[in-house]
Amino acid sequence: MGLVTPGLGLIIWMTLPFLIVLFILGRYAWRPIMKSLKRREASIDEALHAAEKAREEMKNLKAGNEKLLKEARRERESILKEARKSSERIVEEAKVNAKQEADKVLEEAKEQIHYERMAAVTDLKNEIAKLSVEIAEKVLKKELSDKNKHQELILEQLEKVKFN
Repeated sequence: MGLVTPGLGLIIWMTLPFLIVLFILGRYAWRPIMKSLKRREASIDEALHAAEKAREEMKNLKAGNEKLLKEARRERESILKEARKSSERIVEEAKVNAKQEADKVLEEAKEQIHYERMAAVTDLKNEIAKLSVEIAEKVLKKELSDKNKHQELILEQLEKVKFN
């Protein structure tokens, strides 16, 4: 059984290097390792808090974006509604203006036709008068070719003038 149970000298010689290694590790390795672990833990906590804060900010931004989108949609609808009203008003004004212009052109055309008709009637009357004078002249020349008839007509006309 000597193999399973170690001797006292072996235990002392094994304990002494163990304590020296434990002292060296405690003094030079564990403190820096523990400090770096604490720093690591602090940076992880800080990163978690930053991530949580970023998550909250993202949630707030998303809500803000939704609000902005709704507002933009409402504004777009308002602008489109105003544009439709404006286009309808412009079309209505154009129709009214076109009707007024058409009425004005029609009235001018009627007036022009009236003036041209009056001018044609006047020209026709003048032409008839001219032809009547020419016909009367020819008839009188033929009728008055005789001097006696000519004298009779003059006396007859003078008597008519005296009565009037």
